[in-house]
Amino acid sequence: MKILAIDTSCDETACAVTAGTKVLSNIVWSQASLHAKFGGVMPSLAQRQHREHIGFVVDQATKISKLKIKNLDAIAVTIGPGLSIALGVGISKAKELAKKYNKPLIPINHVEAHLLSPFANFKFHPFPALGLVLSGGTTQLILIEQIGKYKILAETQDDALGEALDKAARMLGLGYPGGAILEKFAKNSNPKTYPLPVPLIDDKVKNRFSYSGLKTAFIRLVEKEKPLTKQKIYDLAASFQNTAFEHILRVLSYQVNHQSLTINHLLLGGGVANNIEIRNKLRKLCKEKGLKLHIPYSKKLCCDNAAMIGICAYLKTKDLKLNTFTDCSQIDREPRLKLV
Repeated sequence: MKILAIDTSCDETACAVTAGTKVLSNIVWSQASLHAKFGGVMPSLAQRQHREHIGFVVDQATKISKLKIKNLDAIAVTIGPGLSIALGVGISKAKELAKKYNKPLIPINHVEAHLLSPFANFKFHPFPALGLVLSGGTTQLILIEQIGKYKILAETQDDALGEALDKAARMLGLGYPGGAILEKFAKNSNPKTYPLPVPLIDDKVKNRFSYSGLKTAFIRLVEKEKPLTKQKIYDLAASFQNTAFEHILRVLSYQVNHQSLTINHLLLGGGVANNIEIRNKLRKLCKEKGLKLHIPYSKKLCCDNAAMIGICAYLKTKDLKLNTFTDCSQIDREPRLKLV
């Protein structure tokens, strides 16, 4: 099944063409540099940028795939979760193309696409499996019984991990988006330099994540250590990142130990999956627990992109008749869309 996929959930304007789980093209127009001076994503600016570039990314995606839209099987688009006015741009374009070329339109959950992104260019049958989505807006540990059948084992009750890393970077004056910069600074230090409280360490049942307390402790620590030298910033970055990741590992370890099903696979998706340190820590834990870790083959597939939308659409609909999705009027943005 060949699919044209569109994603405008936040500040990336993206379009891709996929054939089954194979990525034929994956174009992303990033707005990060435009939002940096505001210290975060400005919804109205994101909407304008999506409108300006959506046509371009669609043209580029089809050109690189060497396929014409009329010869594709379906159009897929992110309907949520995300910024409402940003989602609307992608949905409008997808509806326009679906009507023009008489193609079924498949609505996709952005978090589910991150969850299934390790399937890109790769065929395996790991179910039941665990899925870990770590991004700027989502931190969830999910039991995947099969495609479309999920159970949330743990999720954040406040900040997502990616958001927490960005905020820590901002406190250190490292700019936006800060997670990747924080990682670079953390490489130059000992992560044990500053003891920070691991969130919810006393919880008997580890079914939630939380970063608000760690963030508060970090603010106080940064204020205490001022004036900040370069080495202090290195040490603070490493200490925050290490503690934030330790929280993820503790919850994951607990949940693996308390599953009644035999689970051999862990799928990792979301922008934080690009962090080398969390990958290494998860590989080590998976080895100890007898799990195989699956990560998207490309860093581009961890961040917001449209290829994962096309792959998700294929996996969800490959056993269904596509004419089920022909009514575009029923598809609209759902900014707070849940996976379960």
